[in-house]
Amino acid sequence: MSTRQDMKKVGIDDMALYIPKIYFDIKDLAEARSIEYAKLNKGLGLSKMAIIDTHEDTATMAANAVAELIEKNNIDPNTIGRIYMGTESALDGAKPTATYTLEMLRQKYAPTYGEDCFLHCDVIDMTFACIGAVDALQNTLDWVSADESRLGIVVSSDNAKYELNSTGEYTQGAGAIAMLVKQNPRLIAIGNTWGVATRGVHDFYKPLRRASKADIINEVLDLVGARNGSVQKYIDKLHETLEVKGILDANEQTLILHKETPVFDGQYSNECYQSRITEAFEHFKKRAGGSDDTSFVNTWKRLIFHLPYAFHGKRMFSEVYTKELSRIGALQPILAANNIETPQRSDFDDDKSFAKAVAYFYKSISKTPEYRAFVKEKIAKGQDVSGEIGNMYAGSIFLSLLGTFEGDYLEDNDIVGEKFGFFAYGSGSKSKVFEGEVQPQWKEVAAKLNITAKLKNRQSVDYSTYQGLHTGNFTESVLEQSNEFVLSGIGAEGVTEGARYYEWK
Repeated sequence: MSTRQDMKKVGIDDMALYIPKIYFDIKDLAEARSIEYAKLNKGLGLSKMAIIDTHEDTATMAANAVAELIEKNNIDPNTIGRIYMGTESALDGAKPTATYTLEMLRQKYAPTYGEDCFLHCDVIDMTFACIGAVDALQNTLDWVSADESRLGIVVSSDNAKYELNSTGEYTQGAGAIAMLVKQNPRLIAIGNTWGVATRGVHDFYKPLRRASKADIINEVLDLVGARNGSVQKYIDKLHETLEVKGILDANEQTLILHKETPVFDGQYSNECYQSRITEAFEHFKKRAGGSDDTSFVNTWKRLIFHLPYAFHGKRMFSEVYTKELSRIGALQPILAANNIETPQRSDFDDDKSFAKAVAYFYKSISKTPEYRAFVKEKIAKGQDVSGEIGNMYAGSIFLSLLGTFEGDYLEDNDIVGEKFGFFAYGSGSKSKVFEGEVQPQWKEVAAKLNITAKLKNRQSVDYSTYQGLHTGNFTESVLEQSNEFVLSGIGAEGVTEGARYYEWK
């Protein structure tokens, strides 16, 4: 049986980034929340958070990114076999967000390529928190490997939104990244070996919250100061007929509420992230057949991480770094040079004290000149752009890749043939580790990424505007729209209730 290794190289030929044209400065958020700015900027690497305007959503951002990819590569839409979307910001419980994106693209390109230009294009949403787009990429790589004529597009699109004044608020961000996937790619070829680690946990999730009609009515009456006795008399009136006349006048006693913001445990999520990437890396090494005296950590030219915040990768990776150097016999000189002692279980009275000492041990290593040099060479380029946008959920690992390529291009580095290691993570939780090889034509692609220009071509908003957009109190867009897809309306009743309508402006 032939495998993808027997076939031509497959991978990412080109990429396109869409980010909202407005942002909120982390310095202003720190002031509003009475948080020391240095804690967020120097400690977490945060500078700005991209935020969506009222005319934007997951579908428009994805469509704008895909349209840029089509335009700069002069692609005939009739040749695109699939558009697979990774998102955890779906707009509907049944209708894929990718179908909205597809219809926007069809409307734009129909005058040139015909009304049926996307008729035979397969679309789907893939959801697994922040790793959904990596799942879509892996699936599409296998698909294009079977036929050199196949063109696939993988797009990540998310609005990373947290409750106001929560511990996740300052990590917010938004945007979409589209990737052209094909054989003989110009940018980076992805290898056939993948490491995977999965466990079913609750570190971060968006549950369907349940609320009884009685609780809702009681809360409303309390808010207006009109509560007086039992609300059952109000509820009984809602069930005199089977006709549904409104939100509360429905047949169900309990209503399901879906919120954009998650339930999460930050510390536990960090632990899950670190455990899964370590387990997936060990799985990758086992499958890749690495030697005992070398480490992928050292041989990979760059490391590409899913970054919930800019410095997350370098913070979480010190343990893997330490274990790998220890395995190949390269750790002891670093410990000696920095007067760091390895904690031994026999020196502590209990497991809790020992675990605390081990955590301090890894933190000490992360502060060494050797680790800082390692981060500067292999990680920093990807984390810098993350600090300017914030968390993009499914797109954050690919934002790290974009930032890395643009950084190497601007420095005129020779990285042809170099390997990049990818560490993907999605809460719930799953990690995938894989590698890619930089292709000879990477510079011609990187020259047109224009990430720096896009970051500069944005407008900041003040706190009141940020809060108004976050709470949904704004009905008018902050900026005028031009040359982009926009949300033009949402159906209100009957068979069009909740249907979303878009246009190109």
